[in-house]
Amino acid sequence: MTIDGVFDPTAHAHLLHQVFEAVLAGDRAPTAPRSLVSESWQRSLAAHVDPDRRTPPVVVEESEIPHLRAAHPLNAVMPLLRSTLVSIADEAMHVMLVTDADGTILWREGAAAVLNSADEVGLMPGTRWSEAAIGTNAMGTTLAVDAPVTIHSAEHLVRTYHAWTCAAAPVHDPDTGTILGAIDISGPLHTVHPAMKQLVSATAQLAEHQLRVRLAIEDERLRLRNMPHLTNLRGQAGALVTATGRIVAGEPYGVWPERVAVHPGVDRLVLDDGREMVVEQLAEGYLLRAPHHSTPSRPRSALSLRFTGDGAPTAVLDGRTIPLTLRPAELLTALALHPDGLTAEQLALLLYGEEGNPTTVRGEVLRLRGLIGSDVLRTRPYRLAASVDTDFQAARRAIRAHRLADALRTCAGPLLPRSDAPAIRELRAELEVGLRGIVLESDDVDLLAEFAVHPLGRDDLEVHDRLMALLPPSDPRRAPIAARRVHLLF
Repeated sequence: MTIDGVFDPTAHAHLLHQVFEAVLAGDRAPTAPRSLVSESWQRSLAAHVDPDRRTPPVVVEESEIPHLRAAHPLNAVMPLLRSTLVSIADEAMHVMLVTDADGTILWREGAAAVLNSADEVGLMPGTRWSEAAIGTNAMGTTLAVDAPVTIHSAEHLVRTYHAWTCAAAPVHDPDTGTILGAIDISGPLHTVHPAMKQLVSATAQLAEHQLRVRLAIEDERLRLRNMPHLTNLRGQAGALVTATGRIVAGEPYGVWPERVAVHPGVDRLVLDDGREMVVEQLAEGYLLRAPHHSTPSRPRSALSLRFTGDGAPTAVLDGRTIPLTLRPAELLTALALHPDGLTAEQLALLLYGEEGNPTTVRGEVLRLRGLIGSDVLRTRPYRLAASVDTDFQAARRAIRAHRLADALRTCAGPLLPRSDAPAIRELRAELEVGLRGIVLESDDVDLLAEFAVHPLGRDDLEVHDRLMALLPPSDPRRAPIAARRVHLLF
């Protein structure tokens, strides 16, 4: 509302309050609420949000917040958000808030005086601000409609927040396009400014741009590690694909879609233009190649090993899949972990322990050379003369970097579960304990749910207990998790 041509937030708030009370009472309002607000009220009331509810639910304990922050993709852009918004929030008596995709506040910074007021109404890390949790608000509504929004005074469904004004914008994953979370500026209603929404919207776009830059760097690293697989097709059509289905390199250039739908276990797919492609699963993605590819000799090969999970261990050598039995897979694991090479005595110790026999190892190496070629497995010392990528080393890197989604996607299960080799047992335990630990520490419901059906988590009672504590009653995942939990108990 404007008075003498100047926007008056107090007068506008008074009008919104009249509208709010009239709509909730079923009376005729002096003016209709904005369609954005009206539709949000309807969603919130359908979720049984009480307009007289005081504060949002606390869904994450304070001690768990640091783990959630470290694992969340927006952690990488927090320096940008601080430099862009926090100083402005301080001067304008606002607070900057950053949520995850579920509306849970992970970060909060701003003027000390406003932080004290924010504490009183639950605007703090660990609380959930989805529409279903606390009704219409900028954070929850921006996540619901996937667009920047401003919610002023009595446009909030819960009366507690009628003294506040908020603007928020969603931030998207540049890889998949899904929402990662929301950026919000909130403050007392008298501090409202028409440019608030434009400010958070521009900041969200800056954050997405920085994430795109980081993704481009990761893509380049993936290309460098896996380009030998593509190069060794020697003129045949082929492409490198990320684990999420984006094509990051292809031969010939310019004839590939931006993205393909690749599902685990699928060995062929048909592109939109009708071309059939063979799908070879690499350690950190996929290689697409034309069928009936033959592999001529070449100076340096590309070897990809997938040894995690319940399936048979497989190697992809220059675009050709090589099924392996357990012992060759154990040998390849040890050699991949020691790129500078190993003697027969060292290999015997790693695979058999103190009782290992170097003569036995030499015979097994000879058989493995028959499978992958003497130009790939060299001697004196035994070493792999190839560009090697492995799922277990990719999972190890993701775990150490706390990239939970990447770790789950890369690690299909226990490393060579039938192996009793000392070196394999040690690495298997490192991966299982590390992955389980960061998943449990994160309290990320989606990752916990994914881990609960993962081979490493489906028999884990603590994981199912944690999920039952975090999943809302209406979540469709709750019933199967509860049933599985009962099975594990008895």
